Formats: sequence, C-alpha cells, structure tokens
Amino acid sequence: MPAPSTSGGKSTSAMTGHKPVRDSVKAGLVFPVARVKKQLKQGRYADRITRTSAVYLAAVLEYLAAEILELAGNAARDNKKRRVIPRHLQLAIRNDEELARLCQNAVISEGGVLPHIHGELLPDKHPRKGKGKGKKSKQGEESD
Repeated sequence: MPAPSTSGGKSTSAMTGHKPVRDSVKAGLVFPVARVKKQLKQGRYADRITRTSAVYLAAVLEYLAAEILELAGNAARDNKKRRVIPRHLQLAIRNDEELARLCQNAVISEGGVLPHIHGELLPDKHPRKGKGKGKKSKQGEESD
C-alpha cells in the first residue's frame, strides 16, 4: 500500500496559492502558444521544440492574421459591407505587395480576380491630330 501524500490530493498550484499562467498570457498573445507547440511537436520538424520557438511562431501567425484582417476590413468598408467575405480577403492580399508575394501560390476560393483593364484596350483620351474625322489623306489623290 502506497504511503499517503502529504498534500492531501492538492496540486502544487493549490498548495502555493498561485494559479498557473499560460504561455500566451505571459507573451501577451491571443494565439494559443500551447497549441502551436503541440502542432510543432506532432509535425516532427525537429527532435526538440522549445517554448520560445512556439511563442515566436504564435506571434508571427498572430501578426499576419491581424494584418490580413485589417486590410480585408478596409476592403469591406470600401465596398460598403460590414462582413468580410473571401472577395475582401483576395483584394486585401493581392493589393499589398508583401502579402501578394507571400501568398502568390495560394488560391482563395470565391475570391475572384483583381480588376484590371490593359491600357491598350481603353479608348484614347485625346484623338490624334491629322487622323481624325473630316480630314482626307493625300494618298488617294494623283500627283501632277
């Protein structure tokens, strides 16, 4: 029979009176550091994963998410919408040079394409002089 524990079944945090603080709170992040660390471990990217690497990756992911959502929210507001849809994500990512380079191979379902009309297809703003209406060319006339 094992000897009874001296703590009476209480955890160490209950004995000391301190609550454990999550790594996300310590780092000042919203993204879950523990979940990122678990995914890194399960992905077998390395033999050992440190806590700081998980914090760093969670911070990078949180920054990217905030950046994309801010730009997508601006795109939604420009289109007079209150809800962000995939089209707004597409416009936000493709109009930002760095995000476009990061996501160049990504396909956003229901995102559409950026509006663009090639300059050659647009009508001329200023018609050329000498080739306008009412003027005849001298090629059809016979010379003396």
